[in-house]
Amino acid sequence: METFHWPVRVYYEDTDSGGVVYYANYLRFMERARTEWLRSLGVEQDRLIEQEGVLFAVRHVDLDYLKPARFNDQLEVTSRVIEHGRASLTFAQTITRMDAETKTELCRGQVKIACLGVESFRPRPIPEFLRTSLRMEKASGY
Repeated sequence: METFHWPVRVYYEDTDSGGVVYYANYLRFMERARTEWLRSLGVEQDRLIEQEGVLFAVRHVDLDYLKPARFNDQLEVTSRVIEHGRASLTFAQTITRMDAETKTELCRGQVKIACLGVESFRPRPIPEFLRTSLRMEKASGY
């Protein structure tokens, strides 16, 4: 699967009293990257809810925090689908600081998201048009 790249700037509000990015905000950055990945496929999450009656929710997270990010750092979040089932997607995600000459990996992990029915919050199959997009992406050699 193709790796999706999303830039993120660290704002003051993202940091804790020690001046580094608060650990939970790495998850927020990853969430934004997954949302933008969906947009790159032409999928808006509010339309999934309205038209398909499904939403995505995080099921499991496994993260390694390697180095701290700080105020005003320019980061890059990558997202790549490494597994997809009938009602779930598993992403490999990284957050890297992008300095002028160096790239430093700060955080990496896997995030599994489940496709759920809006009313029941029970697993539902990923909509066929999205499953087709995933197959096409895989078939094109990404």
